[in-house]
Order: sequence, then C-alpha cells, then structure tokens
Amino acid sequence: MSRAVAGLARAALPILTRLDPEVAHDLGLAALKAVRPLWPPIQFPAPLAVSCFGLQFSHPVGLAAGFDKNGDYLDALGALGFSHIELGTVTPRAQPGNPKPRMFRISGSCALINRMGFNNKGVDHLVDRLAVSRYRGIRGISIGKNFDTPIEKAQDDYLACLRKVYEHADYIAVNVSSPNTERLRELQARDGLQRILGTLLEERLTLQQRFAKRVPLLIKVAPDLSSEQISALAQEVRSVQLDGVIATNTSTDLSLLDSPPAEQQRGGLSGAPLHPLSVKLISQLRAELGAAFPIIGVGGIVTGEQACETLRAGANLLQVYTGFAYRGPALLDEILRALPA
Repeated sequence: MSRAVAGLARAALPILTRLDPEVAHDLGLAALKAVRPLWPPIQFPAPLAVSCFGLQFSHPVGLAAGFDKNGDYLDALGALGFSHIELGTVTPRAQPGNPKPRMFRISGSCALINRMGFNNKGVDHLVDRLAVSRYRGIRGISIGKNFDTPIEKAQDDYLACLRKVYEHADYIAVNVSSPNTERLRELQARDGLQRILGTLLEERLTLQQRFAKRVPLLIKVAPDLSSEQISALAQEVRSVQLDGVIATNTSTDLSLLDSPPAEQQRGGLSGAPLHPLSVKLISQLRAELGAAFPIIGVGGIVTGEQACETLRAGANLLQVYTGFAYRGPALLDEILRALPA
C-alpha cells in the first residue's frame, strides 16, 4: 500500500472511532472504495506463500467474513494486500438483520460486541458483485440461513446458497456458529452437522462435474464449545471428509471482558479478549484432527505476536476482523513483518 493511502488510513481512524461503530464501518468502506485508485498492486515475497486445501495463498493473512457481507468492496479491500477475503455471511434472500443499534465498541478491551443477524442483500446480489470483481486473491464465501427459515429446514437455505456461489467461490464456509440467529448453533451438534454437511457434500459432487472444479467446503465453529463438544465435532468433520475448519466465530461469554457490558449491548464478542479462547480451541482441534488437516485461525488477533501465537497453536491460515477495525491496514503490515518466512 502506498504511503499516501497509509497516511489517509491513520488520519481517518481516530475520526471513525468517534462514530457509531456500524456507521463508522460503512463510512470507512465507502472511503476505501473511493481512494482505491491511489495505490498499485502489492507483491509479497515467495517464502510467505501457503498451500492449503488445494489452493495457493500469497501469505497466511486474510479478512474474516462479516466485514464485506455483499462483495461491494471486494476489490478495494483486496488491494490492501489480504491473501484471501471471506465474503458474507450471505443468505438466500436479502434480510435487514436485527434492529439497530446492534454493534458496540468496547475500546478499552480492543473488542466489539455485535448482534447483526446476517444482514445482507441476498445471494443473488453477491453473485453479481463476484462476476465483475477484479480481485485475484482467494475468494471465500460464507453461507447461512435466513432468520425465518425453520431450523429443521436449514439445509435448504445452505443448499440454495451453495448452488448460487459455487461457480465464483474459491472456497465455501458453512456458518453454523453465529450466536445472532436463533437456534443456529444447534447445527453444530452431530444431527445438525450430518444433515447440513451431508446435503452439501452430495450436491458438491454434481456441481463439481458441472463447473469442472472442486470447491473446498469448510465449517466455521464457535469458541464456546466444551472440550467434549470439540472432540465430537472433530470426529464428525473427519468422518464426512470436510476440507477444513475455521476457528472461531464470536463468543457469547461476555465475562471475558474486564467489566460487564450494559444489558442492551448483548451479542457476540470479538477482539482481544477472545484470543486465549480461540488459541485453546485451535490447539485442541489440531490435536484431534491431526497435523495435515487445514485450520483457519480467527479470533482476537490484534497484534503481530498474537498472529504468531495462533499459528503456533496449529492454524495454517489467519483471518482478522476486529483488530483490523481498530488498527486498519497497519495491522496487516505488522503481522506480515512478524511472520516467520
């Protein structure tokens, strides 16, 4: 990224942090898109390249789902230098999400609490944006269910999204772990996983033939699982031969904060307080799944050292969200400098 753009980012962050978090998010993305023509493509040294679930990443660091739900800012975000960007979570039909306010900044803890509720413009809009995007990094798509789809029919929504995004995705993430859609986390249990993943993996065989490419399927899991639940989930992931795990989503354990938030600020916690929980879960997943199984580590990475800790815990790739919201492109630069070659 050019010095001019880096300077603009440093100048804008203090202003944005004075605004409502969701307003700041939207304004920041709009500004980023506007200044995108100011910087040239970024090249990364070959020693940072990572091969994972059959894809080649220029380096390990990507942007987590939720930052650009609709693909409206994919090219601008990609130009910052992320090796991969996960879009979504997208649902079959557009939906507004939960009532506002629904995102809260816990600045003293470098944390966010959100209860967004899969607000997005629908899968057809996302596909339209992907079709015209020039981003050449790895494009992940996170898929979910509409809020009013009964949990017993959730597989229908995931299947509809899979069919729509398959042609344009480099990998697809199955989000069954957001705490902000009622009963969604029930799908992490064995019966829910078998129903969802079995349907998707069977359909992938058909799509693989139609589009002459095999798109990896990953599952995103919650950080609040017990050790026994993690073991059971890992066993199910191995048995269906899923391609990877993304660990972790946001946490409902607000006791991780130094002081409890106001009652109206309930939702999923992300940011620095989540990091120890994420690292612990990644470590167990690595032990349960073996040395070769792909894991994307996400949760509380706000410094270069925390990125390295996540890799040491067993992650192959990294994703950032809250740290990037607080620190901007400087975080990506710090992580890349901290990574061992």
